[in-house]
Amino acid sequence: MAHDLLVLMWVPFLMCLVLTGIHAYLGLHVIAREVVFVDIALAQIAALGAAAALLWGHDLDSWESYVLGLSFTILGALVFALTRSRERRVSQEAIIGVVYAVSAAAAILVADRTPHGAEHLRGMLVGSILAVRGSEVIKVACLYSLIGLFHLLCRRPFFLISEFPDRAYAEGLPVRGWDFLFYASFGVVVTSSVRIAGVLLVFSYLIVPTLAANLIGGSVARRLAIAWGFGTLVSVIAMGASAILDLPTGATVVCAFGLILLILAAVTRARGGMVRA
Repeated sequence: MAHDLLVLMWVPFLMCLVLTGIHAYLGLHVIAREVVFVDIALAQIAALGAAAALLWGHDLDSWESYVLGLSFTILGALVFALTRSRERRVSQEAIIGVVYAVSAAAAILVADRTPHGAEHLRGMLVGSILAVRGSEVIKVACLYSLIGLFHLLCRRPFFLISEFPDRAYAEGLPVRGWDFLFYASFGVVVTSSVRIAGVLLVFSYLIVPTLAANLIGGSVARRLAIAWGFGTLVSVIAMGASAILDLPTGATVVCAFGLILLILAAVTRARGGMVRA
């Protein structure tokens, strides 16, 4: 039985590790920028692009659908970059909320005009990580490695804008231009991940490991190492529980993230109380 489970789960588990690698890193930026829901907004924009591809007769798994979803997402990245201002008279989180609501409504309208459109949209919400193939894992790992290399080369302006935006403006950095590059590369990741894992699972891999790392604290490198370790540990536990208890994999991983984060928060709080006492 253990051998059968291993054969069934090892490819989805590898995909979970790939998702942990890139999303835990991007989560550091997203939480520092206080734009937590940008992931869901970009995912919804990608879903709108996929729905438009369906309307024009392309399959959801076709390259035309991917290119259209990615194009819509890049357009969304441009909107987020252009609407950022130094004065912050309007919260960017509010703009992200508006973009999400409009994209979701537009996707429903478009899907309503296509056969089985509603089922396809629901599929993008929950994903199908258990059905992922080894070739997809390799392809996505290569793509995310390129994105990771891009962020490594641009790490100074990206981290400066995320953590010290006033200093970035004071140094004369073209913040909107760097913001567009950040959100565009983020959109490439979201568009690819959502097609495989669904919106809920991608959101969990983006936010929860970073929250866990922030609870423990430390330098950027330390928090990134903690986030990667936390994401890997939760993936092992959740996928094992999914296989043994015959539960839906994506939903099990999301719930495991929430439960283990809650336990970690309680332990951290208790230790803080003991230290103060």
